[in-house]
Amino acid sequence: MGVERSEAEAIYDSGRVACVERLLDLAGRVEQHEDRLRRLEAQARQDSRTSSKPPSQDPPKSRAQRRAEARAKAKELLAKEGVKRKAGGQSGHRGAGRELRPEDQVDEIVDHFPDACGGCGRGFTAEQRRPRRRFGRHQVAELPAISVRWTEHRTHQLRCPGCRARTSARLPEKIGACAFGPRLQAAFVMLSARHRVSREGICELAQELFGVRLSAGAVDAICQRASDALAGPHLHLHDWILDQAALHIDETGWKTSGDGRALWAVTTPQAALLLIAEHCNRDQVKAMIGSGYPGIVISDRWAGYNHLNPERRQACWSHLQRDFRRHAEGLAEQQTFGEQGLELTGRLFAAWRRYQHDHHDRAQLKTEIDEIEAQLRVLVEHAARKSKRTRLHRRFAQNLLNIWPALWTFAANDAVQPTNNPAERALRGPVINRKLSHGTRSHNGERFAERVLSATITCRLQGRSLFAYLYELITADNRGDPFPLLV
Repeated sequence: MGVERSEAEAIYDSGRVACVERLLDLAGRVEQHEDRLRRLEAQARQDSRTSSKPPSQDPPKSRAQRRAEARAKAKELLAKEGVKRKAGGQSGHRGAGRELRPEDQVDEIVDHFPDACGGCGRGFTAEQRRPRRRFGRHQVAELPAISVRWTEHRTHQLRCPGCRARTSARLPEKIGACAFGPRLQAAFVMLSARHRVSREGICELAQELFGVRLSAGAVDAICQRASDALAGPHLHLHDWILDQAALHIDETGWKTSGDGRALWAVTTPQAALLLIAEHCNRDQVKAMIGSGYPGIVISDRWAGYNHLNPERRQACWSHLQRDFRRHAEGLAEQQTFGEQGLELTGRLFAAWRRYQHDHHDRAQLKTEIDEIEAQLRVLVEHAARKSKRTRLHRRFAQNLLNIWPALWTFAANDAVQPTNNPAERALRGPVINRKLSHGTRSHNGERFAERVLSATITCRLQGRSLFAYLYELITADNRGDPFPLLV
């Protein structure tokens, strides 16, 4: 707020004390505005590299920025290799060719022979055109003409010659009441769940590929029946996951008819459980895994996990790396703190990669991590002290001290890794689904989404065919047989 000349002269004439008080007031306001400006500038610099924002929310770069980054990367590669890299695959890299199928897996073999000699032009006779032991092989995969097989089931009525009563035949249990067979239903559900095709899109594909006409309501009814059939396997999956030694947990936003929801992912190397809940808080965490879960929880450092015992928890180091990078882009002591933290984080990931791919020696890993832990402890304790110089990164350092044991659980436990990447990968597809479909519209839609997405990700983790599993599930539902389980 500006000051008129007359007001300034009045303050000056009022004496030394009034002038000093006015100057101190103005200095305090300036410091407040500078602090606010610093925070806003820090928020504006945040992107997917320095925060939990997804790459899709990164600010657009100008053409000059993109060219400058490309030139810098090219110079870095040139300095490393001493020669300019060409576009495409580099000499000596491992190939990715397609392997030929064995002969017993080929549907048709067609022999081709030359018509005439390539040297003198003399033609070859029919007797000479016979297969030899050595020949070239080239295989072509083709999609046969797709057509749906239509079957009409007729239920006849017969009259008893004794009592003259009429009895109508019933459809076999394996057929069910639906007008579409289990394979076609499984295909529709898979298109909706894994490939994120809309109900209208499925109708168009069914007409175009299979020659089947159906409405969006019929597709939705098929999806709902599959959801009801998945209820049992989904509950069994939940119980099975809680019996595992370690869990990865993460959460993201969801929408149901425009209202906010939370989509939770609980994963292991063999399975993934997704749940859509009304709230995203500590109580929901307890409702999912219980208050007495004996295993280890791998997660980020969100406050909703603070009730967990740090001794039975692993904090994600990928999130720590982003936080250190954000502080490294600050100024003065904050920048030094961030750069040193980034250097230690890089050493930690290098030690973990050596353990995974080279020596597989848990004792050697523990020795390397202990050295990093000691150096990080000194850095964090220095940053956590109350000082004007540490005000921008003090809270982050104090948070690390509060959960200190949770930073190093992976070094002593074979079932734990230092990042929460499995849970984040499990949520990547559902997040794309949410952006395309804007979430769900009803309670039944929520249940379908969480059940079918759990089945989709679990089958992928197991290297299992989702289509085959859905076919077995729908067939069992038609017959009234026990449902096939996911784990």
